Amino acid sequence: MNWNTILIRYGEMSLKGKNKSKFVRKLKENIKVALSELTTLKMRAERDRMFIYTERLEELDRAVEILPTVFGIQSFSPIAICEPTLEAIKETSLKVLSKTETEGKTFKVDVKRTNKSFPLDTGELQQELGGHVLRTFPNLIVKMKKPEILLYVEIQREAAYISSHTYRGAGGMPVGSNGHSLLLLSGGIDSPVAGYQMMKRGVAFDAIHFASPPFTSDLALQKVEDIVRQLTKFGSTIRLHIIPFTELQQAIIKQVPSNLTMTTTRRMMMKIADRVREETGALGLITGESMGQVASQTLESLTTINEVTSTPVLRPLIAMDKLDIIQIAEKIETYEISIRPFEDCCTVFTPPSSKTKPQLEKVLYYESFQSFDEMVEEAVKNRTTVIPSQRIEDVFDDLL
Repeated sequence: MNWNTILIRYGEMSLKGKNKSKFVRKLKENIKVALSELTTLKMRAERDRMFIYTERLEELDRAVEILPTVFGIQSFSPIAICEPTLEAIKETSLKVLSKTETEGKTFKVDVKRTNKSFPLDTGELQQELGGHVLRTFPNLIVKMKKPEILLYVEIQREAAYISSHTYRGAGGMPVGSNGHSLLLLSGGIDSPVAGYQMMKRGVAFDAIHFASPPFTSDLALQKVEDIVRQLTKFGSTIRLHIIPFTELQQAIIKQVPSNLTMTTTRRMMMKIADRVREETGALGLITGESMGQVASQTLESLTTINEVTSTPVLRPLIAMDKLDIIQIAEKIETYEISIRPFEDCCTVFTPPSSKTKPQLEKVLYYESFQSFDEMVEEAVKNRTTVIPSQRIEDVFDDLL
């Protein structure tokens, strides 16, 4: 009996038809990266599932801890592999259940018989195995709907696969299977969740952050770096582009009326992000905007802000309530990082009141008196690109 194996089941990827092989390859790559610490890892991908093998049980346990963070996996089960004979299946089923707490638990036997030449049909095998299990574990209780223990037996021509526990995967699509974008990352609660939601749909991304030292601190940058590091746990290496925004932001405050500064600030951020997107080869921009949450996120404001770019702007949180966003942030463990009391450039310079319905003509009029485009190009040119392991204090010193 081989007990060092995990069976991975695909989710939406199963519907991809002729393109499925591309998604399977990407999932395999992502799993290899996620499990890179496992020294004996081996993998075998099939059309509808994947197998992971390790030589050490402790590595199997570690894989079980990590796999729920990998997008593209619907579910997975540690399995025992044995000969496709009735006696071997009976013996292996008992060994599998011996590793599970069975006292007073409900259970059922679920059989998938791919090998139609097996001497018993599905119903007969379920009865045979159920009776055999109950004779050894008399405290188990048969329950056909939602049992606590599901003894799953799959009979192939070459082997039988047996498991007693199925873990839920992250679902979605493998990160990187649906292109590359650029995430506008403020350091608040929303934008990390937006990044996570797009990763779940298979989109890999770089992140861009706007820093205004000395008005924003190196601790604010550290917060953003920690968010990036947390998001990388979901299957993608993320580069962080840090934009020196102080000069541009001060020019906006000097030139534009206070009730429109937030609109122009967002427009300049979008312009800069679009230029970085172009240089990095990304296909879209991702934001954490939610309709009506703040003045800059009304339909009128979003329309005025969007005017600066023809690039697709992906807003996965646009129809979500704040409490729902917070719930996801807590689940992905970015919430506690995001609420650290270190302000970003938007919160530091928030005006007393902002226009909720800014008129594009007025915004363009006030912007026309300042060479903002030159300042945008300068900010793009002077950006610093880091990886999460780089010392953020050094980056902050460079920005000053």
